[in-house]
Amino acid sequence: MEDQKEFTYGEAGPEVDVEIISDQDERELAKVGKKSVLRRNFAFLSILGFSCSLMVTWEGLFCVFVFGLMNGGPAGLVYGFFICWVGYLAIVASMGELVSMWPTAGGQYHWVHKLAPPKWRNLLSYITGWQSVIAWQALAASCGYLTATSLQGLVINSQTSYSPTRWHGTLLIFAVMTLGLLFNTFLAKHLPKIENGILTMHIVFFFVVLITLVVLAPHKSTAEEVFTLFLNEGGYESKGLSFFVGLITPVFAMAGADGGVHMSEEIKHASKVLPWAMLGSILINGITGFAMLIAILFCIGDITAALTTPTGYPFIEILTQGTSSIAGGTAVSALLVVMFVFGTIAALASSSRQLWAFARDAAVPNAKFISYVYPRFKIPIVAIVSTFTITCLLSLINIGSAAVFNAIVSLSVAGFFGSYILPFSLILHARITRPETLEFGPFCLGRWGVAINAFAVAWSVLVMFFSFWPTSVPVVPIAMNWSSLLWGATNIFAGVFWVLHGRKVYKGPVVEVRVAEGGV
Repeated sequence: MEDQKEFTYGEAGPEVDVEIISDQDERELAKVGKKSVLRRNFAFLSILGFSCSLMVTWEGLFCVFVFGLMNGGPAGLVYGFFICWVGYLAIVASMGELVSMWPTAGGQYHWVHKLAPPKWRNLLSYITGWQSVIAWQALAASCGYLTATSLQGLVINSQTSYSPTRWHGTLLIFAVMTLGLLFNTFLAKHLPKIENGILTMHIVFFFVVLITLVVLAPHKSTAEEVFTLFLNEGGYESKGLSFFVGLITPVFAMAGADGGVHMSEEIKHASKVLPWAMLGSILINGITGFAMLIAILFCIGDITAALTTPTGYPFIEILTQGTSSIAGGTAVSALLVVMFVFGTIAALASSSRQLWAFARDAAVPNAKFISYVYPRFKIPIVAIVSTFTITCLLSLINIGSAAVFNAIVSLSVAGFFGSYILPFSLILHARITRPETLEFGPFCLGRWGVAINAFAVAWSVLVMFFSFWPTSVPVVPIAMNWSSLLWGATNIFAGVFWVLHGRKVYKGPVVEVRVAEGGV
């Protein structure tokens, strides 16, 4: 433990000549001042599966498409998904270039520190890091909540005598997160192999659900209803404004695009493999997500029954109608819940690595403790348990108010896109004003860099702005989007911590290894 303490804060690590380090990944980490302490056992296919299972796009659309149906309607969902897909491609391409240059688990805040002016780099890096903390801790909680309450919905659908309560859902969250804790600790060594299998399940289950829905659904919508019908059921002053509010549906369905970034110190040849794996996951999830969305909209059936289902999840009712069988609908819905479980496991992994990296650089309370790496398993055990604990504590909110807990979903979106704005803006500025200072890695956007970075910045600002909007107006407490309050409160906490302690200890990413002169 004493060695770990020195590792976490090592004011000036030992000087090394990177040219004598034989391992490419260790050499690249040394160039950014970091030691390799985690087990590298992910390869292209396993991190591709990890990224796909983390986003669970086609599966997640079943959970959240109702919000887009209210604000935007079927046509709004179709065109909004396509726009969102293009936006995420720009974001992932920009992140791929940055992680190829600096492949560290810290991701966004580390990139900001590398690119920002010296006077502001510590503060801007700190702000970005906390946006990422907010996003990932909220996403882990959201995944646990959606998985557990979907499981509860299956019981409601199949057992009419069951009387659901919110505290039952909270206990199920505990159970789901405990399973995630098991996979991320005792089974961590086998996680890459498991992710290979999950990628296969992700694709096979897609075809099973798609074919079942399309072939068996008794009612089909018309092409005119799907592609031309815009709705404004949220009461906004125009359909255009309602459309932008409804964008939260496809945005959340692809949330967690930077998950692979925070696993980068556990990937072999990360600077080469990770950018393409991230792009591959967006392409796979974009194609499968768009196809499933079209199928849902054509086969939605009795929308009133779906919206008022006692399960709380319209997708269970839609699949039950589609199969004309409670048993069949429950069985097909269970395939989605299985994927939600694996998505939660992946979310816990990425959330804990992001927290560990930020703690390693002394940016959170109890940083020395949280940044501890268990030497036997080579995993950030305390960060994993901390994320597990935070999710379990947040799940207690569900007992008192499901509306407040639902705001955590929007909170994760605000945090994610808030963490993207600065690194993309800074590399765009550097590209335009001082391109000679940028040393790109194996993955480079080249002549398209300016356009892609600019679009990624604009898209991030737009999404973050609308992530705080309520689903309907006039606003009443039960329909209020409380994410703005939660986001503000968390940032106030981070600001107070910065003033009282953070600015004294956080000087940017800690240099654990110094490159010798002529070593690069």
